[in-house]
Parts: sequence; structure tokens; C-alpha cells
Amino acid sequence: MNNHSTFSSPLLPSLLLLLTLIVAENAAILRFAEGGKARIHITDDLDDVVDDEEDDAWKEWGKKTKPSSAEFDPPPEDLSKMDLTEIQAEMMKRHFGPAFGFVKLRLGVNRTPDMVAEIAMKWTKVLKTGSIEVKFMGVDVSTIMFTMERGQDTEELKEFVLNQPEAYEIKIGDQVFRRPGDPPLEEVFEMLHSEKNKAHDTVITEDDGDLQDEL
Repeated sequence: MNNHSTFSSPLLPSLLLLLTLIVAENAAILRFAEGGKARIHITDDLDDVVDDEEDDAWKEWGKKTKPSSAEFDPPPEDLSKMDLTEIQAEMMKRHFGPAFGFVKLRLGVNRTPDMVAEIAMKWTKVLKTGSIEVKFMGVDVSTIMFTMERGQDTEELKEFVLNQPEAYEIKIGDQVFRRPGDPPLEEVFEMLHSEKNKAHDTVITEDDGDLQDEL
């Protein structure tokens, strides 16, 4: 009994010290782990969180893209069933980029350059109110030149010009448009020239007759 007490007494303080160190080390590890958890904890209450960094690419991802109005629209496959006027209209609708051309005014009408400039200004203002950017400029007493930014508006331009009483025909690129039934401008010019010559010959004949009567 005495031997047992003598043997265990020196070991007891060492065991207590070792146990204390183990408990202290475990407590430090536990506090470190809890501290790490606190730093990365994310709350479930997100009512007051505002995410204003979402980019447009993310918003549009997965959505079906809408076709642009300026995308190329292929012409009809069978053009044999269309007349020349319809084919020209299809070509004009698919013309992109700037365009320019000329408008021939009706022949046989006495005009001054100022009158032609007024017509050009009037047409420019009217089409601008219709959101068609076209600029008309007088060239001579029977010709007006135009330039436009959007070539796809040429069909509307053609319809507008041919509805104006002063206009006879419009040339867009190498295409010439007139009202149905109107002859080419060259024929009109020849007809007016012929009528003028006939009138001149009639005046000469009448003058000769008066001279013979006087004689």
C-alpha cells in the first residue's frame, strides 16, 4: 500500500499538466475554426441586397434574338410570274446605302430657275415630314437632282414624285419610271418640237398670204 502511494505521487502532477495542455490546445483549435466560419458565413436574408453589376450579356443569354429590320430579305424565287414593274420594285426595296437620281419636269411649261428651286424645296420639306431624308436641288428649268441617305426608301420616293403634277419621270440609278401610259421623254420632246415647227410654218404661210394679198 505504501509502495503504491510512493510510486503514484510523482506522476500525478505530470499527468495533470499534460491533460491541461491537451484541453487548452483543443480549445484553441475550436476557436480558430469557429472564427474561420464566422468570416465566410453568408446570411440567408438578402432582401436588402441590391445587385447592380449584372451585365447585359448575362441578361440576354438564352433569349432568342429578334431579326433586325435591316436584314436582307431575299427576292421571290420565281420571277417569271412578275412583270418588269414588279421586278424593279423588288430591286428597289433591297437597295441599301445612299442613292441619287434625277427628276424630269413636264416639258412645254415656261419656268424660271427660281421656280424650280421652289419646287425642290417644297418636295424636300414634304418628304422630311414623312421621315424620308431626301434633298432635292434644281439643275436647270426642267431637271431636279435628288440625293437620299436610305436607298430602301426609293419606292416611297418614286410614288411621291410621280404624284406631283410638275414631275414627268424619275430616274433612279439606271432605272426610269413614269406614269402608266406616258410615252418616253424623248418622244414628248420630238412631239413638242414638231408642233413648234408646224406652228412656225403656219405663221410663215399666213405671212406669205398676207403679202400676196397686199401685192
